[in-house]
Amino acid sequence: MRTITSEEVNFLIYRYLLESGFKHAAFTFGYESQIQSSNFNGSDVPAGSLISFLQKGVQYMEIETKLKNKEKGGSMDGELKYNSPFELLHPELKTKLVLNQHTRNSGNRVRSNSYATNEKITAATPSSATTPTTTTSTSHPTSSSSSSRDEQSQQSTSSQQGSNNNHVANTPHTVNRKNKGREGNKRKDDPSSSSSTTTPTLSTQSSSSQPNATTTSSSDSDAMQQDDDEQDEESVKLIPQDQATVLKGHTHEVFICAWSPTSSSVLASGSGDSTARIWSLPPGQCGSNMTSLASSNPIVLSHSSSEMISPAGSSKDVTTLDWSGDGSMLATGSYDGKARIWNSEGSLLCTLDKHKGPIFSLKWNKKGDYLLSGSVDNTAIIWDVSNGEVKQQFRNHTAPTLDVDWRNDVSFATCSTDKMIYVCKLGDQRPMRVFQGHEDEVNAIRWDPSGNLLASCSDDFTAKIWSMKHDQCLHDFREHTKEIYTIKWSPTGQGTRYSNSDVVLASASFDATIKIWDVNVGKCLYSLIKHKDPVYSVAFSPNGEYLASGSYDRSLHIWSVKDGKLIKTFHGNGSIFEVCWNSAGDKVAACFSDSYTEDFTVCVLDFRV
Repeated sequence: MRTITSEEVNFLIYRYLLESGFKHAAFTFGYESQIQSSNFNGSDVPAGSLISFLQKGVQYMEIETKLKNKEKGGSMDGELKYNSPFELLHPELKTKLVLNQHTRNSGNRVRSNSYATNEKITAATPSSATTPTTTTSTSHPTSSSSSSRDEQSQQSTSSQQGSNNNHVANTPHTVNRKNKGREGNKRKDDPSSSSSTTTPTLSTQSSSSQPNATTTSSSDSDAMQQDDDEQDEESVKLIPQDQATVLKGHTHEVFICAWSPTSSSVLASGSGDSTARIWSLPPGQCGSNMTSLASSNPIVLSHSSSEMISPAGSSKDVTTLDWSGDGSMLATGSYDGKARIWNSEGSLLCTLDKHKGPIFSLKWNKKGDYLLSGSVDNTAIIWDVSNGEVKQQFRNHTAPTLDVDWRNDVSFATCSTDKMIYVCKLGDQRPMRVFQGHEDEVNAIRWDPSGNLLASCSDDFTAKIWSMKHDQCLHDFREHTKEIYTIKWSPTGQGTRYSNSDVVLASASFDATIKIWDVNVGKCLYSLIKHKDPVYSVAFSPNGEYLASGSYDRSLHIWSVKDGKLIKTFHGNGSIFEVCWNSAGDKVAACFSDSYTEDFTVCVLDFRV
């Protein structure tokens, strides 16, 4: 009999992690177990293979237990009764388990002590769910109290699970924060929301040469929480399914999507099926009648050789993509550690292959002559796109680089699982500035439109605002109760077309909330609490008046930035990994993925107030 190899087991675990939503854990595990060097064809391994093997193993052990009982004069009739499949691993319990069933079938109601004891053990579960934002803490956990932070996070997770126990996969905890959550049976949400005011306004420090960071927590914010019970239901418009154009063709999770900056009808998407696709939407309103035409002829950018194109390529997952400013080129990064540059017609211009691990982030500079990439190999690289060569490689981090962002055409910031943020400049070997203060992995960084302020978010539940003028953060936002996955600045304020509107920051967290921050005074303006599960993506409309959010709960919400109210919502067929607006601000795209039904799509919606 052929035995399964450790390499095959590793591949099954890797696929399970991806399918269950633990994207970063999958990348890390795959990198350490060298999955990328295996010769597996992903198309030969259907979704859910590990669970299938395990379930069949449990069935085999049940049969084995019954056969052993029969050898001892027992019966094979009836159902084998046990509380946990782990009980089958204990030989001394197997006979008792079957005898319990056998004696029950014989009319004897006597139960073994072990079974009776197990039956009495029940897990304590919350009687009702508590919205994560209602959990407050006057003091934020430090590195010395990580256990209390974990306990708080687990309690919050339990609370969410209590309210959403139909989900197939649980929301990942701290160590898996770089996932993009997968499945869950959609629960209909009450499309309502309201406002309530919490405690007094936060006081801020006056400016000085070296200011102390302004700190906010859930106990001292005057943020307006959008409560489900009081916002007029008629003011929230539910977008029906037949008003969505569904782009079909991907055969595995769709991780990312981005509109061309110069064409409001051209959209790129990247997937775990080893492809990126460029879609050209037909003119007219979105709707199900447009789905067939819109999906009929995308440009497919294959990241696998022709003989190995598979619906689940293990080492070619497209993890990130970015359009050049003029829309003429699309850069993609993948799990095989390579960045690729394509023209808008789908021709591969060059392959950038100096990284030694998966690429998590890449960005074009505004001028379009350099591409910046960050990798699990701890480094960031500036590439000269004119010749595909390395312009400079930066080795500041001691752990995987998770995100990169340009400040201007020659300077940029990077963040990492090592909790550090570095600001670097092309041509300089040493960082221009080192920002230290996060107590856990830094998931994302973004410069504001002016390039003066840098925002960061972390697994330590905080978002921070930094300035090149100071070593310490200017603001330390501590109102989230779980890991913060992403942040986005509004396209307003200094350096934008909408300079008369103040710039604000949005943060999205595993606590199922989005918070909008006024960075000028350092306080939370609104806490948006409509989502029921982790929020993985937020995006401002081009004019900064609206915010789109996508969540593990399969809901796309569109909020008014002016008052924090929910104005539109759409329920899709899968967890949402990314949301984005087109340049005209009249369409929103979202990546939906459900690996259990193998429904991997990009939905495009019209936006009209």
